[in-house]
Amino acid sequence: MGEKAAEMLRVVAADLHIHTCLSPCGDLDMTPTKIVRQALEKNLAMIAVTDHNSAENITALIAAARETDLFIVPGMEVTTSEEAHIVALFDKVESALSMQALIYDSLQAGENNEDVFGIQVVANEFDEVENINKRLLIGATELSVARVVEAIHDRQGLAIAAHIDRESFSVVGQLGFIPEDLALDAIEISRHMTLSDARARFKEYEKFPFITSSDAHFLDEIAVSPTRFQLARPDMAELRMALAGREGRRVLGIDD
Repeated sequence: MGEKAAEMLRVVAADLHIHTCLSPCGDLDMTPTKIVRQALEKNLAMIAVTDHNSAENITALIAAARETDLFIVPGMEVTTSEEAHIVALFDKVESALSMQALIYDSLQAGENNEDVFGIQVVANEFDEVENINKRLLIGATELSVARVVEAIHDRQGLAIAAHIDRESFSVVGQLGFIPEDLALDAIEISRHMTLSDARARFKEYEKFPFITSSDAHFLDEIAVSPTRFQLARPDMAELRMALAGREGRRVLGIDD
């Protein structure tokens, strides 16, 4: 049975950190249909929608991808009180929206300055403007790193430390280290470093699975640094198993 299951596994390319036009620093071309089209052109099988402190464009992305084979992961990039970024990935849109409610209740007060940070567009599946989000999505929340990870797990999500090789807005950059008791599901490396270099630089965190993502804010950045997984199919259950290294599912290295 194990050998038969292993034969059914395949290589799946995923980009698990993509912003839309909702993120204040996201390009206005990062609309649902354009993101889906670019992801498919780059041969991605799975992408995660991870706007800053919001999940309002997830439903539109899922609808835009409905007639394709692209799997959309509901997600969010949360800014903690320490100004560290944590990528949250969920099985269900409802879980992402529940996380959004918590984030909105704890988000830094103030209104987005469109001239400084950019417009925050809530779009529909046809790339039409549905609303303009006025919240200060670029700001930090009142939630600590530990509380954010706990809240993600309370909603059965995956918590990933974003771009830990960056000096700013990463857990390592803001805290100087990853707390021993922080129950992360993975560590993300930015597109500016290879996985092999990251494993050499961050040997103390070898207990965590390492992934790479684009952190795309522009269409041409999508899939510049994807992670390849060995999965039976592109979905959250398979991704969860791969990060845990179970039943033959795993994160693939450059030599695999």
